[in-house]
Amino acid sequence: MPRAAKKQNLINNHYLENGVSVSPALPTVGEKVKIIYDGLLSKSGATHVYAHVGFGSKWENVYDYQMKRTDTGFEVSIPVTRPEAINVCFKDCANNWDNNSGKNYSFDVIQ
Repeated sequence: MPRAAKKQNLINNHYLENGVSVSPALPTVGEKVKIIYDGLLSKSGATHVYAHVGFGSKWENVYDYQMKRTDTGFEVSIPVTRPEAINVCFKDCANNWDNNSGKNYSFDVIQ
């Protein structure tokens, strides 16, 4: 059983080397998920970062969330409103983007 829990915690944290993670690691519809960002824009001195978020392969319900500056980068909590994957990319106020080299950041969701 501990192996399954450990594996589950790693499911959505495969972007750690890019400075991107979510908490909880496997969000559920109806709860909030914290998106944590300390990636390229943060490391390049951005003073404001926005999480550009959509659900599913067609990026439905797209919304830009202003992230809060923390000691370790930026974070924001968003509602999980759909059972499809959460897709995220980041932009700063100068319109520079971090979209994981065009692949975006995608996180699984459970119902």
